[in-house]
Amino acid sequence: MGDNNVSYYSDIHYRSIAKAITWRILATITTMIISYFITGNLKFALAIGSTEVICKIILYYFHERVWTRLCKFGIKSSDGNDFKKTESLL
Repeated sequence: MGDNNVSYYSDIHYRSIAKAITWRILATITTMIISYFITGNLKFALAIGSTEVICKIILYYFHERVWTRLCKFGIKSSDGNDFKKTESLL
C-alpha cells in the first residue's frame, strides 16, 4: 500500500493531442458502424460519420472555450494554489 518508490510523471502536449486524435477516430468509426447497422447503407453511414466528426470537433472547441472563460475548476494560480471557489462563475 505505502509504496515510497512510486514515480510521478506529467504528459506532454503531444501525447494529449495523439490521444485526442485516436479517440476521435475510434468514436467516429463506432458512429459509422452503428449507423450502418441501423440504416444498412454504407454511403449513408459514412456521411453520418463524416458529419459527426466535424461537428464534434467544432462543438468541443467551443465547450473548451466556455470552460476556460467561465470556470476555474482544476486550474492552479501562478503561485501553485488552487483558485478560490468564489472566482468561478459556475
